[in-house]
Amino acid sequence: MRHPSRPILAALTALALAVGIPALAALAAAAPAAARPAPATGATYSNPLDLELGNGTRAEQCADPDVIRSQDPSDPAWYLYCTRDVIDPSLRNPDGSLVFSSIPTYRSTDLVHWTFVREALPTRPAWIGNGDTWAPDVVYVGGRYLLYYTATNTVTPGGGSAIGVATSASPAGPWTDSGGPVVEPMPSPGNADPNDRRWVYDPEFLSVGGTNYLYFGSYYGGLSVRTVSADGLHSDPASQVQVAIPNRYEGTHVIQHGGYFYLLGSATNCCNGPLTGYGVFAGRSTSPTGPFLDRTGASFLDSRVGGTPVLHQNGNRWVGPGHVTSTVDATGQEWMLYHAVDRTDPYVAGGGTYTKRPVLMDPLDWKDGWPVVRGGAGPSDSRQPAPVVTAGQPAAYHPAFVGPLARGPKLPAYSDEFGGHAMDPAWTWIRDPGASTRSVSGGVLNWQMQAADLGPDAGAAGLPVRALPAGDYTVETRVKTTVPRDGCCQNYAQGGLVIYQDDANFVKLAVTSIWETRQTEFGKRETPEGPGYPAYGNSVGGPVGEWTVLRLTRTHTATENVYTATTSKDDGATWDTAGTWTTPLAASPPRLGLVSMAAAGFTTTFDYVRVYGAPRGHGG
Repeated sequence: MRHPSRPILAALTALALAVGIPALAALAAAAPAAARPAPATGATYSNPLDLELGNGTRAEQCADPDVIRSQDPSDPAWYLYCTRDVIDPSLRNPDGSLVFSSIPTYRSTDLVHWTFVREALPTRPAWIGNGDTWAPDVVYVGGRYLLYYTATNTVTPGGGSAIGVATSASPAGPWTDSGGPVVEPMPSPGNADPNDRRWVYDPEFLSVGGTNYLYFGSYYGGLSVRTVSADGLHSDPASQVQVAIPNRYEGTHVIQHGGYFYLLGSATNCCNGPLTGYGVFAGRSTSPTGPFLDRTGASFLDSRVGGTPVLHQNGNRWVGPGHVTSTVDATGQEWMLYHAVDRTDPYVAGGGTYTKRPVLMDPLDWKDGWPVVRGGAGPSDSRQPAPVVTAGQPAAYHPAFVGPLARGPKLPAYSDEFGGHAMDPAWTWIRDPGASTRSVSGGVLNWQMQAADLGPDAGAAGLPVRALPAGDYTVETRVKTTVPRDGCCQNYAQGGLVIYQDDANFVKLAVTSIWETRQTEFGKRETPEGPGYPAYGNSVGGPVGEWTVLRLTRTHTATENVYTATTSKDDGATWDTAGTWTTPLAASPPRLGLVSMAAAGFTTTFDYVRVYGAPRGHGG
């Protein structure tokens, strides 16, 4: 999901000079900066990366980043490309609107300090009409560079998004557009309406054994791949293969490792201010066309959609990390570049709720055959060892792998095994939907879903709540629902846990039906900053099973509750993170609640609700 179309960068040199800011047009005309000295062993960096525009100004964001190393021996540099966006909010059009830059490009010799080169596509290609240019992917094919991009609209009958391509002899440009789509607008899979238009977004090029592939797609329509001609300018519609179900992934990135092709996709909302919950998941296959399975064996094509977590927010300042690319330093260490949102500074100045997405970088490691970022620790917000870019220097970074927090001892006074014929008396009800909606027998609680959601508006769903222990703890339940395993659309039937402050402030971990998919969703609701600002955000976790174990672990700082969610579809044999949300410490502590809601006609079954004492450190 991206931003709506806005005016593209025009001839603003005079305006920029009038306000004393270097014009992007002037920067584009400048030659690439001289190479910086290679960093010494022991060099460090910190996120976000430094993107220099000139005269001391820095680009504020680089969403949907892509990186490539120059193939020219006289230019030992990396090039970074970003989606069309505002990079300097102090620049304004004559009407006062923000200036957008179309695929801004930067150059670096150390992967840390970057200097602006030019806009790759300063003029819209005629065939995209008023469309935007998003999510670049740059590759070297047949002695030249190809820049694939999302065209959010086209002038073809019926319009719709497509994938375009431009060519250049240099990664610095200038670029010449091919004049038409490489992948054309099309209906979503299985849609017989010729006027339907799937989201043909986020290109990713891969060449294997002389065959070229191009991946594309997003939530509406899912992810697909098709073969591409030797020159990279045309694709074969007849070769198209679906590789991921709709309503789960976008931002495809493919990595070859250990005999597998790893398809990395980003999930949920990229651009929701401090409530952005974007995250990255992986599936792997021995074929570039799939099927892609996660480490539990769940397929990206299954309604109980697969995905092994690669990158999630971890409770520091960064939320919503995603849309990844990767490169390799001189030691062979892989590095992942991605965008994220600073929850302490989430919006572009003067842009209302326009979410700002700077570019971050952290090491990409491999654990038990699966990719993780920074040993599983996720986004860094402190100084880190920098990439080594000079051959012969030793690696500065060495991974320290982390796992889920290990729970403490069970606290029976806060737990309920549903062993009798009624819920534990410690539960009290907020908006009780009635005793006829639930029953306790056979060691489980069966509770009918309510046709209502949880929130501050009238008619909100009811829920049972009970006290939680002081200090840190882990809450766990094992659930299943009667929502059919497959099919659409039981939106948003769900059952699970909630840590409840009040109707407008809570975190929730549930098994949820989302269009064609069944997912584990980790959501946060908070009182919005004001009208029009977000109130709810969500991340997602690992796959749903016949039974799914949901676990919420509370730790804390001097000012915040820190809630980390993990899920398991195999009774704890494999745990997958769903990320971390934080909430302010409050005078009255939150309570534990259960939810079974958002669609009538289904039932949630809770096997138990168990509370454990303070976590005892990280597991394996």
